[in-house]
Amino acid sequence: MDLATIIGIVLSFGLVVSGILMGGTIMMFVSISSFLIVIGGTIGACLVNYPLGHILGVISVIKKAFFTGLESPDAIIAQFLDYANRARREGILSLEPLLKSIDDDYLRKGLQLTVDGLEPQTIQEILETEIQYLEERHEVGAEILAIMGTFAPAMGMIGTVIGLVQMLQSMSDPSTIGPAMAVALITTFYGAVLANLLFIPLSGKLKTRSKQEVLLREMVLEGILSISKGENPRIIEEKLNCYLAPKLRRKEG
Repeated sequence: MDLATIIGIVLSFGLVVSGILMGGTIMMFVSISSFLIVIGGTIGACLVNYPLGHILGVISVIKKAFFTGLESPDAIIAQFLDYANRARREGILSLEPLLKSIDDDYLRKGLQLTVDGLEPQTIQEILETEIQYLEERHEVGAEILAIMGTFAPAMGMIGTVIGLVQMLQSMSDPSTIGPAMAVALITTFYGAVLANLLFIPLSGKLKTRSKQEVLLREMVLEGILSISKGENPRIIEEKLNCYLAPKLRRKEG
């Protein structure tokens, strides 16, 4: 689980609620009609803008902002050193029994192609296509959340306009002006909070997570190609270390 995401959401919403409680009660900011306008309008606008499948797919993509299942780069390097040493001592076919124990579909596919004897160029083309479409899927998810961050404040403004129109129609009774104005402004508040504390930050986290996953897959691709070419394990380690910052690089020995 990604603690930064959880802490960020809890902290930001918690401080907003604390600020509200210091000046009144939370019920002052509860408006079902305002909530329906912002949420319903945002979801409806996204459905117009994107196919239904993309919207439903966002749910699984959002999980990546809360749960991190990425393997550490150091573990990947150690794994490839083991594979390279095995292939060097016993031949490339010695890796075949290991395939069933590999959970990562991308790594398993790459090793399977290597064991099958495909040319390194062909393996590279196949695995690079996998990376390309991974990036596209992640980009769509992050883009939808960013668009929701744009639509939510706009829906809030629409709700505010609706509230102001309703308020102006009841100007004959001055006692209704204050509550009507409050409800109108609450809609803008909902839109701004959802956009700036949830949708846009989650979009940014997904972009960061996508870059991390792509980097790891590029490391795996480099390792697979090196093994298919029969390169020295020490050379493979140096190549994979190049993907990391100096302080994160795996030390020799």
